[in-house]
Amino acid sequence: MTQTLAQEAEVLTEISGNVLIVTLNRPEAKNAMNKAAAEGIAAAMDRLDADGALRCAILTGAGGTFCSGMDLKGFLRGESPSVPGRGFGALSQWTPKKPIIAAVDGYALAGGMELALACDLIVAHGGAKFGIPEVKRGLAAAAGGLIRLPRQIPPRIAMELALTGDFITAQRAYELGFINQITEGPAIEAARVLAARIAENGPLALIASKAIVRDSHEWTEADMWGRQQAYIDPVFTSQDAREGAAAFAEKRKPNWQGK
Repeated sequence: MTQTLAQEAEVLTEISGNVLIVTLNRPEAKNAMNKAAAEGIAAAMDRLDADGALRCAILTGAGGTFCSGMDLKGFLRGESPSVPGRGFGALSQWTPKKPIIAAVDGYALAGGMELALACDLIVAHGGAKFGIPEVKRGLAAAAGGLIRLPRQIPPRIAMELALTGDFITAQRAYELGFINQITEGPAIEAARVLAARIAENGPLALIASKAIVRDSHEWTEADMWGRQQAYIDPVFTSQDAREGAAAFAEKRKPNWQGK
């Protein structure tokens, strides 16, 4: 998917080293998700997977807010903030092969929290707030909040958030294991540091590791080792695996080829 001019205005992209930075650029609307923004994220994620030099992505929001959820004005116009086959914000029902870090400042609410939930890692400013307040509007958190949240935090806490619609602080989210880091400065700065650590590693190993962590919750005890083998065999027989071993022996940085 190639970005249109409208999508480029709503979603900014920047390459920093081996990292793709994707910024929701609707600060006047608290980065509420509309059709163009969702399609812009889809195009950015396609770019992430297609570019062999890119190792991971950061998803963030402009103007001090991550995402306030669905754009209600767009909803009333009949717009969908989803992409077919990918869901809300192009991520709730689909994920790229490579890791995504959510850098959260301000509010990640409703679909915004579900967008963060869809990412692989979350870094948040200490003042950030999270919540799925859809019930307060007679709606339900249908973009993953009711399905994925109980898999990532204790189910009774997920139930409380779903039924009350109350917000939680970044500190509480960290205590629950929902986010990876709390930062005093802008979340993007800490996310850049984390992304750089990830980007140093073997690209094939990153893809396989993400896939196994995400997919293995569906595997039974009886078949999990066989299922894992299908993911890791291409990694262990790759040129990168040999390069990683050689670099370690020679005390140098590896030169990854993604092969």
